[in-house]
Amino acid sequence: MLGQMMAQPLLISSLIRHAAQYHGQTGLWSVETDGSTTETTWGGVAANSARVASALTALDLPPQARIATIAWNNRRHLELYFGVSGAGFVLHTVNPRLFPEQLVYILNHAEDRVLFIDATFVPLVAALRDQFETVEHVVLMGPADTEAAAQIPGLKSYDDLISGGDPGFDWPEFDENTASSLCYTSGTTGNPKGVLYSHRTTLLHSFASNTRDVIGYSARDVVLPVVPMFHVNAWGSPYACAMAGAQMVLPGPDLSGAALTGLIGRYEVTLAMGVPTIWQGLLHHARSAEVRLDSLQRTVIGGSACPPSMIAEFRDRHGVETIHAWGMTEMSPLGTTNTPLAKHAALDEEARHRLRESQGRPPFGVEMKIVGDDGAELPADGATQGDLLVRGLWVLDSYFHRQDEEMLRDGWFPTGDVATLDPDGYMTIRDRSKDIIKSGGEWISSVELENIAVGHPQLADAAVVGVPHRKWDERPVLVAVPEDGETPAEAELLAFFEDRIAHWQIPDRVVFIDTLPRNATGKVLKRSLREQFRDLLQPAG
Repeated sequence: MLGQMMAQPLLISSLIRHAAQYHGQTGLWSVETDGSTTETTWGGVAANSARVASALTALDLPPQARIATIAWNNRRHLELYFGVSGAGFVLHTVNPRLFPEQLVYILNHAEDRVLFIDATFVPLVAALRDQFETVEHVVLMGPADTEAAAQIPGLKSYDDLISGGDPGFDWPEFDENTASSLCYTSGTTGNPKGVLYSHRTTLLHSFASNTRDVIGYSARDVVLPVVPMFHVNAWGSPYACAMAGAQMVLPGPDLSGAALTGLIGRYEVTLAMGVPTIWQGLLHHARSAEVRLDSLQRTVIGGSACPPSMIAEFRDRHGVETIHAWGMTEMSPLGTTNTPLAKHAALDEEARHRLRESQGRPPFGVEMKIVGDDGAELPADGATQGDLLVRGLWVLDSYFHRQDEEMLRDGWFPTGDVATLDPDGYMTIRDRSKDIIKSGGEWISSVELENIAVGHPQLADAAVVGVPHRKWDERPVLVAVPEDGETPAEAELLAFFEDRIAHWQIPDRVVFIDTLPRNATGKVLKRSLREQFRDLLQPAG
């Protein structure tokens, strides 16, 4: 016997319909590519999203055609989020920080038919246009621009394209398992791999994001997504904000500490999200300018491990709660968020602060386990570490156009992380499996050493890598980036680790460089560092 309840498909178009109907006058602010700011509402975004859907449908594209964007966090990009997927096409957000050959590869691999670009990327696309095998239309996200049109023959204008679109477009209904958006990983080796999300998984991810113990967007929030809209759909925040009716501030291309501090103050932002490198710049500017982030209540930090010193500075200087989170492109990306349980209220202050340093626990919809080299499940005791595997309602099954690859392990996705789990499900990333350091048969976490190092007041950034050692196989080396004007001594930095970690885990050496090499999503290219310093601990000759 089946339940006697209405059956409606979970579609992205339902999010923008809801936002327009019940939060139509709620404000959104967008910093444009030229630095100007425009104001709109959820009602305005909904109307333009419908125009987008209508205009794309009129181009006679096939169902599920891939529509690419190379764009910043702005109002037009938000309209594309709903208009493209809502019309039954697939939104493919492209990371402009990829190498040009990778950009060409993923646009051709995705078989994109339309490419929307912000003005910043006109020279890039002009140089690569002839290598795009399937792109039929290139659209500038703004009004008509004769100078840009001279660089890209046949360039269309977004404003002109949607001007004839129907704001009352009748959103189609289709299977909720239909593909909705496509993101490519930005790994450090090999070509990027595509992860194809569905309408169903996107809405389930939004429901989970909006629970109180995860992020819990609210109609009372002013949300600043600093994480790019080209990176895992800005962690799903546009969809979740539409579901909640939250106000949004879209920061455009300038993500400097000064710009973000100004936006937070001007629009009284209550919730912001981004990666640690972005928040380093924000906190540095706030210190230098002696500014307090008075309106900000919560920050969500993910993408890489958040240093404890950063959590402490947000808390102690600005009164901001940090939600330490973890996820992957392959997980839409939400995997865990660090929120306490009721029993943690009895912990002393130091223990509560220490708890917030882990990546947190999974919401309903995600399961986790750790396994050993033999694939056997290891105990969730908070100490035993192993390879982290996940499965769930918004975890990928196979990569786009690579369905024949054997990827899952008995239905579980191997994340490539080494982690511990405690009995309550709190997960702590110890390292990437390729980055953990094995010294004399014992494991050393590069993440733990980095978290200590960036707490030193004279360092702006740091990475730890394992390099070959004749006796111990590998030993850790600290690669340090000093703060401007600072010249820390190697001995002083090594002494900073004393009493913070076991003596045998302290790095053997410190080397100083101007900046750390990073990939397109800001992750440190440790393979490059290992190669650069591989002979550092080897005897001469």
